[in-house]
Amino acid sequence: MSGFASGSSLPITTRSPDDTITITPPTPHSALVVIMHGLGDTADGFSDVASMWSRQLPHVKFVLPTAPTQPVTLNMGMPMPSWYDIKGLSERTNEECDGIGASNARILKILQDEHSSTGLPYERMVLSGFSQGGAMSIFTGLQMPPDKKLAGVLVMSGYLAGAGQFTLSAAGAATKTLHCHGTADPMVNYGMATKTRDLLLEGGHGEYELRPYEGLVHSVSVEELQDGLEFLKGVLPDDPECKVKEKEVEEMSVKELKAAIRKGGLGKEAVGMTEKRELVELLKNNKK
Repeated sequence: MSGFASGSSLPITTRSPDDTITITPPTPHSALVVIMHGLGDTADGFSDVASMWSRQLPHVKFVLPTAPTQPVTLNMGMPMPSWYDIKGLSERTNEECDGIGASNARILKILQDEHSSTGLPYERMVLSGFSQGGAMSIFTGLQMPPDKKLAGVLVMSGYLAGAGQFTLSAAGAATKTLHCHGTADPMVNYGMATKTRDLLLEGGHGEYELRPYEGLVHSVSVEELQDGLEFLKGVLPDDPECKVKEKEVEEMSVKELKAAIRKGGLGKEAVGMTEKRELVELLKNNKK
């Protein structure tokens, strides 16, 4: 495995044109956590949480996508970042959730791209999210096929959305799932959380836990975030045998080269470089 002199032992945070935030460890990672925000928010809403968790999980790469901006019926058709359309606050499991299929495909692509580009197995990946993002975690994470079973699903103030389009898979039923939910939540009331639990348990889910937080409204608490961190530590312990393989410099795309340059603390040396061969030479000359 090739390596480069690193200018920092801190995680590297990058943002893509579609506002996906990625927090990558300074050394090869052995796990992935995808965090999805709630309705009307963006990846920035949970970037601080991901940064905090990354300091405790230095072997984990965090990816925080931003939902597409689209009209939301609940908010009088106003366009906002949303994983799917929401029509009301009452019986959400019966909603059609227009757009959830496209968002599901996007999250699956994030997992597939990580697996294809680094060789990281699906069993070293976790889906997580808050509110609508938590619903996406359930919808995507618990329908995975047998060969793509995840390490876990972490839900915060979420629920089972689009039940008519959802089928709990055998892999999903065996995926450790922690559902954290405030008992005083006025947006996604605790009754929706218990109904979600009951539906999944009746469907055969054997690894599902609903954890209540007394008096907590539609938000996250310090206690909940600590519980989430402990859950991630449990399902994604550091595994040196699972470290991703880094590409040789010559095999990298320009985007990957620039990311490696930032990661290696070589940004100043790369100023003014426009040709791929220049970037390749810079990295090759700074190999450990």
